[in-house]
Amino acid sequence: MAKKSVIERNRKRQRLARKYAARRAQLKAMAEDRSLAMDERFQARLKLAKLPRNSSPVRVGNRCEITGRPRGTYRKFRMSRITLRELASLGQIPGMVKSSW
Repeated sequence: MAKKSVIERNRKRQRLARKYAARRAQLKAMAEDRSLAMDERFQARLKLAKLPRNSSPVRVGNRCEITGRPRGTYRKFRMSRITLRELASLGQIPGMVKSSW
């Protein structure tokens, strides 16, 4: 199990990314719009830089929702390979069957 503080830090980043997504997208569109004046585009870049660093979706890590493990995480299930195997063996994931021969 990962440290609670690391898991909470990642959740905070997720919340901030959702909160600032619209504003960030608008400023990025302005900064990349060639029809705007160079000064306006530069101002948009400055405003983008003033947003919180953790509001960038790039800073959100993929962690297991159950254990908080940062490595070996399946994006589709949002859980680690170890947890996925345990739950599949117990039959708690619909449609997933652990093979054995």
